[in-house]
Amino acid sequence: MRRWQTVVQELERMIRSGSLRVGDRLPSVRTLCRTRSLSPSTTLRAYSSLEQAGLIESRPRSGYFVCTRPKPPVPLLSIPKPSSTRVAVSDLVFDTLEASRSREVVPLGSAFPSPTVFPWKSLARYLGSSARRMDPWATVGSLPPGSLELRRQISRRYLRMGITIDVKEIIITAGALEALNLALQTVTRSGDTIAIESPTFYGCLQAAERLGLHVVEIPTHPEEGLDLGALSRAISKYSIRACWCMTTLQHPTGATMSEDKKRELVRILSNHEIPLLEDDVYAELQFAPTPALPSKAFDKKGLVLHCGSFSKCLAPGYRLGWVAAGRFAEDLARRKIESSLATSLPIQLGIAQMLRFGGYQSHLARFRRLLANQQAVALESIHRHFPPGYRVAVPAGGYFLWIECAPAVDSLEVHRLALQSGITIGPGPMFSARREYRNFIRLNYGHPWSPEMDRATKRLGQLLR
Repeated sequence: MRRWQTVVQELERMIRSGSLRVGDRLPSVRTLCRTRSLSPSTTLRAYSSLEQAGLIESRPRSGYFVCTRPKPPVPLLSIPKPSSTRVAVSDLVFDTLEASRSREVVPLGSAFPSPTVFPWKSLARYLGSSARRMDPWATVGSLPPGSLELRRQISRRYLRMGITIDVKEIIITAGALEALNLALQTVTRSGDTIAIESPTFYGCLQAAERLGLHVVEIPTHPEEGLDLGALSRAISKYSIRACWCMTTLQHPTGATMSEDKKRELVRILSNHEIPLLEDDVYAELQFAPTPALPSKAFDKKGLVLHCGSFSKCLAPGYRLGWVAAGRFAEDLARRKIESSLATSLPIQLGIAQMLRFGGYQSHLARFRRLLANQQAVALESIHRHFPPGYRVAVPAGGYFLWIECAPAVDSLEVHRLALQSGITIGPGPMFSARREYRNFIRLNYGHPWSPEMDRATKRLGQLLR
C-alpha cells in the first residue's frame, strides 16, 4: 500500500469512529509532512482523496476540516418475505407527490434535489447555440435511437468506467423513467411476473401496475442491496420474466451492492436468461472518488438494460435519459418510435455539447461535495430532534435518507399531520406493492439545509414522539 493511501485510511478511520468530528481542523500539510516524514505531494494527494470522498473540505487560508458525519453501523431493517403480488400503489404515490409541488411546504418529502443547484445558465448557452446551428435534416436523422453525438458522449462516459458500449446499443429517451418503461414493455407481457427490490422505487410499482404485471418483492439490505439468496429461491418458485433493480444508490435505502454481488447477480440472471433492468439514475452522485461500477460492466450476453438520466445530476426538467439495451436495442428503439416518436433534438444537442465542452465533471464534483455536506448537517439535525430508537441507513451518495421509526409509528399518519405543519415526507408504504414499511419514512436532504429545514425536522421529531 502506498504511503498516501495509509494516511487516507487512518484519517478516514478516525472520522468514522468519531475521533475527528464535523468541524475539526486536520493537521496542516506542513505539520503532517514533518510528523510523518512525507513529501508535500504525498500529503496533498491524501487530503485530495479525502476531499473527493466528501469527508473533509479545504477552507482558503485556514486549512482542512472534517465536513461530514461518520457512517454509523447499518442495521438490518425489517423486510417482508417474497411473494407474488398484484400492484395497486398509484393513488398513494400521486397523493404524496402532489403535496410536494407547493413552494410553501418544506420539501423533506420531495423526490428531487433543489433546482437552484444546477448550471442553468451554461445549459441555456449550449442549448441556444446548438439550436441555432442545428441542421434541419437532423430532425429526421436523429429519430430513435437518437442524436449520434449525444450517444457518442454517453458511450465515452461508459468507457471512462472501463465499459465498452457500442453507440448502436444506446437509445435516447425522455428521461430514465421512459427508458425503464420501454425496457419493461420490451421484455414482458401482461400477466408476467417480475422480481423487484423491497423496498423499491415507486415508479417501478406504477409501471408494473399499468402493464398488469405481478411482482415478487425481494428483500433488500440497506447497505448490501438485493438478497441474492432470496432472488435465487424466487426464481426457482416463480416464472420470473425480468428483474428490475437499482444496484447503486438504491432508492429509497441508498444501498450500493459490491462489485462481487453485482457480478453474481448478473450470473444468476443470465443462467436463467432473465433480463435485468438496471435503474442507475443516481450513479453520478456517488461521493467516493472512484465510483462503483454498474452491473452492466459484467454483462456478457446483452441481458442487462442499463438505464441512466441527466435529470438527477445535470438538467432536471429537460427530461433526457437513455438505455444501453444490449440485445434488445433494436426492439426497444421501435417501441420508442411507437410510444413518443422521438426525444427533443435541441435538448439532445445542447446536452451533448455540454458533455463535450461545458465542465460537466467540475459541476459534478461541486454537486457531490454539496450533497455530502448537506447529508452531514441533516444527520446532525435528525440526531438532535428525533426520539431515541430510530435507525437510519446512510448512503454513500445521492440525497435520500431511509429511516426506520419505532414500531408504533404510522408514517401515513405522520405524513398527514406533517402536511398540516407545511412539511412533506415520503411515507414508507409508497415503496412497497403490499404497503409494507408502515413505520418508515424517506427524507430528502437535497435542498439547502436552512433554519427552516431544521425547524421542520424538529417538528417531525415531535410528531414521532
